[in-house]
Formats: sequence, C-alpha cells, structure tokens
Amino acid sequence: MSSITIKDSQGIAGMREACRLASEVLDYIAPHIKPGITTLEIDRLGAECMAAQGTVSATVGYQPPGYPPYPGHLCTSVNHVVCHGIPNEKPLKKGDIVNVDVTVITKDGWYGDNSRMYLIGECSIAARRLSSLTYEAMWLGIQQVKPGARLGDIGHAIQKFAEGHGLSVVREFCGHGIGQKFHEDPQVLHYGRPGTGQELVPGMTFTIEPMLNQGKRDIKELGNDGWTIITKDRSLSAQWEHTVLVTPTGYDVLTLSTGSPALPSFVTTTTT
Repeated sequence: MSSITIKDSQGIAGMREACRLASEVLDYIAPHIKPGITTLEIDRLGAECMAAQGTVSATVGYQPPGYPPYPGHLCTSVNHVVCHGIPNEKPLKKGDIVNVDVTVITKDGWYGDNSRMYLIGECSIAARRLSSLTYEAMWLGIQQVKPGARLGDIGHAIQKFAEGHGLSVVREFCGHGIGQKFHEDPQVLHYGRPGTGQELVPGMTFTIEPMLNQGKRDIKELGNDGWTIITKDRSLSAQWEHTVLVTPTGYDVLTLSTGSPALPSFVTTTTT
C-alpha cells in the first residue's frame, strides 16, 4: 500500500481538472474523425487542443527504460493494433476502427488519461460488436469499484463478460494508478479472481482500460518502431479507458464529459 498514492482533497481537485481536460481533447477531435483523415492529423488536432488548454501531452517524448522516445501527442491504434499505435500519414477508410488514447499533464503536474473507440463510416457488425462489448466490459469493471472491494473483482468482472461473449483479454497491458506520475501503483489487471489483489480505499485514482481481441489474446510487436503492438492472429482489437476515483461510497468517473458516449443500459449513475 505504501507505494500507492492516496489523494487528499487538493489532489482529487487536481485529478478532476486533469481528467476533465483529457476528455475535452477527445471531444475536440471527435467531429474530425471520419474517412480520409490521417492519424497524424488527429495527432495535430490533439496537440492543438492541448496547447489551447495550457496542458502538455504525457506521451510525446515519453521513454520508459528500453524504449525509444514516443513521437506522438496521443496514441492511435487502428484495427488489429492493440495499443501504442504511432500516428502516421495513412488515411483512415470506411470500415476501420481506431482507438485514440490521450493523456494530458496540467500546469500543476496532474495527469488525466482516457481513450475512446471511433468507428470510421459504415463498419462491419463484428467491428461494432467488439467496440460495444469492450465499452460494456470497461463499465462492468468500473461498477466493481468501492472501498473494501479488491482489484481482482474488477479484473474478474471484465474477463468473465469478455470471455462469455467469445472475446479474449490482452494480459500484457493493464490499467494503472495515476496522479502526479503517468504510471503509479497499483497495476489494474483486466482478468483475475474475485476477492484477490489490493484492497481499494477512498482517494485512490487509477485507470480501467481493457483491451479485448476478436480472436486469440496473443500479441506481438509490429516491425521495429519499439511501440506498436498488434494481435498475433491479426484479428481486430478494441479498447476503452476511463480514470476512476475511489470515493467513500463507491466510485467517481473523472474522465466523463459531454462528448462521452451514452452509458450502457445497466449503468444508472456515473458516481456512487
């Protein structure tokens, strides 16, 4: 527990602001995401919005040990790209699906992190189903969040739902604590056993960001850019992400905004 940062009222206010601004970037770029746009142009729009906000991108130049510096202001993962897709000059076409993942840093040093799926033009039933079920899986995970619950409860809810619908859960990447660092403890796995793992307490902030594949869960690196991860069988992959606060009575989804998609029918409130 010692390495998990528990946010006080000032920290919670800082996180609220960072997450509001992160979701504002996705709202800003959403109307532009249609057939013909390149992911590099999406990246430019994201950078433009961050500059207007006074935030900076957490990803541009980000370099964990053993990785090259990441070149994009955001991540754009198209079709069978699982995560960390680098923006490029290839136009999106009808039938593509793309995840756009945005993390901003505020002037006060707080990080807000979220991602959404976008369907480009008319997509296949399978692609729409994958995106929709991944969104529901994320919300099922979010609904487990309350003091006294455990991280395994979140992972179990996501895994059981995903596998029950014939989808597979990527295991090599997970959600994470977030605050004045991009990645803090704890790791939030999207699979697991109920009643296991770290106990949740008020003031914890972390992301829930399941990556679900249409085919097998196996992944591999694409080429040698050091970042892009794809499904080994080239099946479609989808991801949604919110940053969540553990409250004294449940959860508060900090990255919700006016542009966020409608809640699944089983979710009655965004805060508990």
